[in-house]
Amino acid sequence: MSTRDDDKQTQARQQAPMGERDAATVAATPGADPSTRGREATIVRTSVLGIGANVLLAAFKAVVGMLTHSIAVTMDAVNNLSDAMSSVITIVGTKLAGKAPDKKHPLGYGRVEYLSATIISIIVLYAGVSSLIESVKGIVAPQTPSYTPTSLVIIAAAVVVKLVLGRHVKATGERVGSDSLVASGADALFDAVLSASTLAAAAVFIATGFAIEAWVGAAISVVIVKSGLDMLRETLSQILGERADAELAQEVRRIVSADPDANGAYDLVLHSYGPEQLVGSVHTEVADTMRADRIDEMTRRIQHAVYAGTNGRVILAAVGIYSRNTSDDVAVRMRSKVTRMVMAHDGVIQMHGFHVDEKNRLLDFDVILDFALPDRQATYRQIVSEVQAAYPDYKVNVALDVDAAD
Repeated sequence: MSTRDDDKQTQARQQAPMGERDAATVAATPGADPSTRGREATIVRTSVLGIGANVLLAAFKAVVGMLTHSIAVTMDAVNNLSDAMSSVITIVGTKLAGKAPDKKHPLGYGRVEYLSATIISIIVLYAGVSSLIESVKGIVAPQTPSYTPTSLVIIAAAVVVKLVLGRHVKATGERVGSDSLVASGADALFDAVLSASTLAAAAVFIATGFAIEAWVGAAISVVIVKSGLDMLRETLSQILGERADAELAQEVRRIVSADPDANGAYDLVLHSYGPEQLVGSVHTEVADTMRADRIDEMTRRIQHAVYAGTNGRVILAAVGIYSRNTSDDVAVRMRSKVTRMVMAHDGVIQMHGFHVDEKNRLLDFDVILDFALPDRQATYRQIVSEVQAAYPDYKVNVALDVDAAD
């Protein structure tokens, strides 16, 4: 590369936006990202709307429940109050997650959103259990409800409000990538169904004189408990570390593979530091004749391209390389033969990183096996044994990679 080309690259790097110059700098200062600030403001604004709507609904339903002696309506009011508390926690979690990184947490506080979602799940679960206890008491010692036209109108209005609120909150959560908002929106839509069930119970009582409010309250409570358990299971799964989103992983692989000096994208691992912040690494194969300066240029191009191509969502902390034999025809034929041998086994997802070191008589490659295989280790040992038998003069080293991304 000429000195003029170097100067052009340096100048372009200096004139590039912050995200393209240095992804790590952006990651270290999330508060400086306008999109992050906009996302936070949207989540807070939507949560405040949810708090206001749920507090009003809870107040009206509590009054109606006491006046009509309806356990179902009262339990529905408790559910609305827990929804309001969930929105408060969403706001607090979002604010804490937006804190700037520090020495103790150099990658920021984005994972706080997962913790806040866990707390919300526990609150929902507690509300459901408490409601179930009260409903059972109502079944054991029933009270005769006394509905009025006003109370029925309030319950019907609550159904409409929850439908509108739920659709808005869920759509907003999907747009800004907030699991907490999506969960709150889905919960609100389900609440509309539960409120409609309460209204149906009132209609049954008015028409037949048979009170089923306590039974409806128990059914609502069971649904709330299930919802809380589902939310808790999902958030704990995220904290444990889930598989990267398939669409996002495929996009990262596409960007890496599109680089003119890269041969494929392998070993992609993405670690979540919040819903909108992923840090990871990837490997690619390069020609064994490639110089270190070109490798350096390639890895920088890939890092910047992935950051820009994912709108700053993915930061590649490292781009590892495998040396690919290109100048030795014997090694090229060996690669072709070993690839056929390995891929002939059921459950083999991928083989990559093949390299032959003639001087030291070493043969290395990596293999990825499906988690669904009944005995992955047995398949791995069989592959090693077959390749070793085919090339007894070489020491065969096979790395069993993890299937971490699609």
